[in-house]
Amino acid sequence: MPPARTHHEPSHDPSDGATHNLSRNLSHDPSHGEPHDPSAPLAPTPSQTVGPFYGYALPFPGGDRIAPPGHPGTVTVHGHVRDGAGAPVPDALLEFWQAGPDGSLSGAPGSLRRDPVTGAVIGRSGLDFTGFGRVPTDADGRYAVHTLPATAPAGRPDAAPYLAVCVFARGLLHHLFTRVYFPEHETANAADPLLARLPADRASTLLARPDGPGRYRFDVQLQQTEDGTHEETVFLAFR
Repeated sequence: MPPARTHHEPSHDPSDGATHNLSRNLSHDPSHGEPHDPSAPLAPTPSQTVGPFYGYALPFPGGDRIAPPGHPGTVTVHGHVRDGAGAPVPDALLEFWQAGPDGSLSGAPGSLRRDPVTGAVIGRSGLDFTGFGRVPTDADGRYAVHTLPATAPAGRPDAAPYLAVCVFARGLLHHLFTRVYFPEHETANAADPLLARLPADRASTLLARPDGPGRYRFDVQLQQTEDGTHEETVFLAFR
């Protein structure tokens, strides 16, 4: 499956002072060569995207705790988000969804707590498996979530257990969807409709790696590096 990829003409209304003055000044500025005809269309403004900055208001306390703290079956999934140069992305935001141990997708409505006076989010109840996590990357582009082992969604007997992931980042105007699969489900992974359609080198970008007891490493590569050291993560397009 191919990866999902990640002008206006200024007003000529004389009432628009800034645009009107800019056009007038350019038409008489000898440093710009031939005088510009004010009635001619201006060139498109080049893209200078800096934001949006998702880490400002969307993260919340306990967003990394999909499983209740202290649950004996908790596993940690962690890794880096990197750009096409292989550099860490320090202000990305990742959302995780997964089915419950019984395969349900209902989550835990009402488990997010707010301050009764200010209405500010103060974290989760700490009692429920929520099936949802939201974590920002740190200054080194790292993230970590604590959850229960993945299960396949109910009603999908052909699917292997996975975590669904959505990636947001500065300058990334269209968020990206991907998945995390786990190596211990070898038979289920071989029959999974998504993994089975991918070449082995591409499918490997969706597999987490064991990284100690109860720990898995899963890195998100937004683009392939020029030297080919890092393969771009498979991203999904929903139609």
